[in-house]
Amino acid sequence: MGEAAVEIVKPRTDTREYRRIVLRNSLEVLLISDPDTDKAAASMSVSVGSFSDPEGFPGLAHFLEHMLFYASEKYPLEDSYSKYIIEHGGSTNAFTSSEHTNYYFDVNSDCFEEALDRFAQFFVKPLMSADATTREIKAVDSENQKNLLSDAWRMSQLQKHISVEGHPYHKFSTGNWDTLEVKPKEKGLDTRHELIKFYEEHYSANLMHLVVYTKESLDKIQSLVEHKFHEIQNKDCSNFHIPGQPCTSEHLQILVKTVPIKQGHKLRVIWPITPSIHNYKEGPCRYLGHLIGHEGEGSLFYILKTLGWATGLSAGEGDWTCDFSFFKVVIDLTDAGHEHMQDIVGLLFKYISLLQQTGVCKWIFDELSAICETVFHYQDKIPPIDYVVNVSSNMELYPPIDWLVGSSLPSKFSPDVIQKVLDELAPNNVRIFWESKNFEGHTDMVEPWYGTAYSIEKITVSMIQQWMRAAPNEHLHLPDPNVFIPTDLSLKDVQEKAKFPVLLRKSSYSTLWYKPDTMFSTPKAYVKIDFNCPFASSSPEADVLTDIFTRLLMDYLNEYAYYAQVAGLYYGINHTDSGFQVAVTGYNHKLRILLETVVEKIANFKVKPDRFLVIKEMVTKEYQNFKFQQPYQQAMYYCSLILQDNTWPLMDGLEVIPHLEADDLAKFVPMLLSRAFLECYIGGNIEPKEAESMIHHIEDIFYSGPRPISQPLFPSQHLTNRVIKLDRGMSYFYPAEGLNPSDENSALVHYIQVHRDDFLPNVKLQLFALIAKQRAFHQLRSVEQLGYITVLMQRNDSGIRGVQFIIQSTVKGPGHIDSRVVEFLKMFESKLYAMSEDEFKSNVNALIDMKLEKHKNLREESGFYWREIYDGTLKFDRREAEVAALKKLTQKELIDFFNEHIKVGAPQKKTLSVRVYGGLHTSEYADEKKEANQPMQVKIDDIFKFRKSQPLYGSFKGGLGHVKL
Repeated sequence: MGEAAVEIVKPRTDTREYRRIVLRNSLEVLLISDPDTDKAAASMSVSVGSFSDPEGFPGLAHFLEHMLFYASEKYPLEDSYSKYIIEHGGSTNAFTSSEHTNYYFDVNSDCFEEALDRFAQFFVKPLMSADATTREIKAVDSENQKNLLSDAWRMSQLQKHISVEGHPYHKFSTGNWDTLEVKPKEKGLDTRHELIKFYEEHYSANLMHLVVYTKESLDKIQSLVEHKFHEIQNKDCSNFHIPGQPCTSEHLQILVKTVPIKQGHKLRVIWPITPSIHNYKEGPCRYLGHLIGHEGEGSLFYILKTLGWATGLSAGEGDWTCDFSFFKVVIDLTDAGHEHMQDIVGLLFKYISLLQQTGVCKWIFDELSAICETVFHYQDKIPPIDYVVNVSSNMELYPPIDWLVGSSLPSKFSPDVIQKVLDELAPNNVRIFWESKNFEGHTDMVEPWYGTAYSIEKITVSMIQQWMRAAPNEHLHLPDPNVFIPTDLSLKDVQEKAKFPVLLRKSSYSTLWYKPDTMFSTPKAYVKIDFNCPFASSSPEADVLTDIFTRLLMDYLNEYAYYAQVAGLYYGINHTDSGFQVAVTGYNHKLRILLETVVEKIANFKVKPDRFLVIKEMVTKEYQNFKFQQPYQQAMYYCSLILQDNTWPLMDGLEVIPHLEADDLAKFVPMLLSRAFLECYIGGNIEPKEAESMIHHIEDIFYSGPRPISQPLFPSQHLTNRVIKLDRGMSYFYPAEGLNPSDENSALVHYIQVHRDDFLPNVKLQLFALIAKQRAFHQLRSVEQLGYITVLMQRNDSGIRGVQFIIQSTVKGPGHIDSRVVEFLKMFESKLYAMSEDEFKSNVNALIDMKLEKHKNLREESGFYWREIYDGTLKFDRREAEVAALKKLTQKELIDFFNEHIKVGAPQKKTLSVRVYGGLHTSEYADEKKEANQPMQVKIDDIFKFRKSQPLYGSFKGGLGHVKL
């Protein structure tokens, strides 16, 4: 048992303690002690992934990852691991990548020891019963079904497909019913036997890395880990080694044309390169990705955007392992850009040749290094569950000193290392994947796993040189020095240590809520300004024009604000139901400069007709692509459309957008801004005077002068957010056909509306959801295998609370699934009545612990308070008040609540089922449309007629009346 005192580099602001130990079985462990944490977490990274799938068994590693969750010799009750963790305020998951499988969980701190013991059994003595094995193949198949029509999955597999056949990169890694059940049976193989064999061969302590994060002392964690993990067997397995490169000459210098599912054209230019993990201190791909992916003036993207050819560009390393890697440049093309593919590839190679000519620049590397250093040392705390996954993944790749750093701190300037990778970005080494619907009917091959249509053409070096010569002669140049890099990272000394936001300033134009940082001691701030503009939602046209307006603003600001983004200062301008929002967050030093530039752009907005057309095309495609959303997302959209008054359907937007011109926007924006009220929140490392002066300045710009841009709202214009009130004792259902006929998945959202925001009913609802969540998953997914996506969660529409089941399935139609949800609720009823007092108390305590969990960082804290302001509920002390309500709650009150609002057939119950019928269940849809209404059941035929006929809940928002100074 070794405890090697190694130095582990950590951020200057990090007060946590770290210790590396190695158990006798060679399991390498990092212990993390954080006295401030409310959650404990652990992650086990196993150095085996889908590259190790046996021949003829695609998806076996991924399937094993699913199976370890079921049961173990020590805890044989199926799904009891997940049940324990969820009922103690935690969550759990896992993922399989090409060379690693990562299992992780978090849980309330005081329940960590038992949770860790249950977790350890995954790797000691798991049970994989024959019955569970057969059932879980269906979950893997459902997971794969969900991905079949996803362009990201399809294109990733196509890149793998066009590679050396015997190479692990070529494999299909998810698995499905065919690869895990049908094919093995045909060959006389038993999947369960293969699963156990795979586990025995590959799951060895010497290939595992564990991270444990809790509030206990390092010594206490160490004895806990030694005790629970020493039984994992060390089979002294060797690390998987990859034979050779995945791409040989036949897979290079190719142009692959392929047909996506969604509207839009994409160009992916890919080169196999030396993996930069071997030179992580020199950071060659970070340097090259920074330059090729830059968006400032003179960059490749800036030129493509100015020409009207591209709407997005990213560059960097992807799909990497220690043995091979790729550098990828991905460009989102406009219709015009699609017609200029050769010019675009020519310009990309011209930019690469510019980098060759200027040589590797020390000042650019130093600037990047300085930014990375600031980011590392002033990093926000993140949830422990995310932290342990990041660190355990790093442990397999880096020496202990860099377990926390990974590749994030390039510090060694080595022109040769960067030059080597730059030389690999050559025309004789390139693979170009070009996606467009325009290629439909013009391809001659099909990728076997996802059915993606494609064709391959050879491209020569001389062809690319010709494209470079023919490309437009634009002035490409390197970026300027970054003026947004923060140099003042000092903390402001704020006298008022406010626990909650205070209303710092109020006028007929705006309200300003302010909350200084009293928790995080970080040189960052968070600013949110919500423009409430009544004209924004006055019609479908206004809705679409407001959307285009916010995107045009971001488009105009892009090359300027990109520098801020690189330096850790982010902004966004987003369209809302009632206008638009401006958000700026990051280092506070130069935040005001960025904010004032954004505000200036809004005040002096002019329409550029060429950019209007590009953005209109982009928005049109986005609206058209809604039909390719997952069916469960479509169901959730219909649910919101039914419940939220005064919202316009996407289909109306799709109908009006073709007729909108630049001139319409030019006329609309002055009207949009003519009446406005600003709701503002400023939090973080900013003094109250500074916060006030920021808002005062914005008011001056919009409301002062002889011809002000904006006038205050009339009291009658203050916007409310009203939600449809369903009738008691009624169950409503809305049947709809899936918008994409080739998607076989159906979906159900079964929503139960309960009450208007109030502490006592809130905690009853939350407690019900906590107790029922894992039981619903166990019954509807693990046992009945209705579908991979099976969730029970709370729902909050502007303060109107309820609970919803979300299930997506190819196995059964939504009508049948709805009946299974009803059956589950009947079954749950008896479980709830039979619950012991101890179990009730344990669940109450878990929920209290979840509520008392501190915010990890400024963004999380500000998001919580902003939601209160945006909804109009303004209950900043919500957590404390709900904890007080929970402490008094009795088991009888919970049962009474269930009997009144959730129990099947309860006279007060209000249910809405949104049923989306996929390709396999269209006949059921036709039957359901014809069905007559049953008593107490109403079919919604027309959403808008229904909305108009229903009463509304009172709004928490509306006018200045709700703000008491």
